[in-house]
Formats: sequence, C-alpha cells, structure tokens
Amino acid sequence: MVHTVYLSLGTNLGDKEQNLMSAITEIERRIGPIRAQSAFLTTEPWGFESGNSFLNAAVRVETDIAPLALLDETQQIERDMGRTQKSVEGKYHDRIIDIDILLYDDLHIQTKRLTIPHPLMYERDFVLIPLREILLPNS
Repeated sequence: MVHTVYLSLGTNLGDKEQNLMSAITEIERRIGPIRAQSAFLTTEPWGFESGNSFLNAAVRVETDIAPLALLDETQQIERDMGRTQKSVEGKYHDRIIDIDILLYDDLHIQTKRLTIPHPLMYERDFVLIPLREILLPNS
C-alpha cells in the first residue's frame, strides 16, 4: 500500500543547499518518489543560539514504508550524511541535516519514539511555510 508522507528538512552547517539536495536525493532513493518539493527557505535558529542560519524545505513523498521503519530510515540518512547527535529533551544543536516526519496519511501516532503529526510543527514557521507551499500550491 502506498502512503503519503510529508517531511521537513533543515540544515545549518556546510553547503546548505547541497545538504538539502543530497537529502532529497537520498529520500527519493531510499523512501520513495517525491511528488512535491517546496522552495528553500532561509530561517534563523529555533530553540537555541547559533551564528548559523538554517535552510529549510518540505517534501511530499509516496512510500510503502511503515511509520517506525520510516523513522529509522530518515535517521539513517541523517547519520550517513554526517549528523552525529540528535536533539534530546529540547536541547538543539547545529546540524548538517535534520529530517522530521510531519504527517503520514491521516495517522495519529504517539509512541516513545515517534509522534505524528509532528508535535511542534504548528509552532515553527520554518516548517509551516514550506509545508503550506506543497499542501496548498495555489495559495
């Protein structure tokens, strides 16, 4: 069965545009075809101090991967791209890539490892602006 998934991407280290393009390529290769992609959006860090601005985007992907396996795959892409630490308990860090699962079909999931819809997405313009672009392309 094919599922529709929305992912948020962010980077604030290195060649940010290349980081997003590499992540998008890996998502398409490992997870499924990308059916929509937002423009890249430059934003300030959220939740921590950093001298590095972020570049953010959102993608809509079709996949047959189950939610927890999808989480494992997105985290593996992050590790393969060089991310060494995850944000834990609201402590954020500079990162080469961050991939968050925002929506998965119309599922509502709450486990220790994964919450869908993403619990903080409504507080983050860097997520909502790109997401709105691909959800409502003519607005």
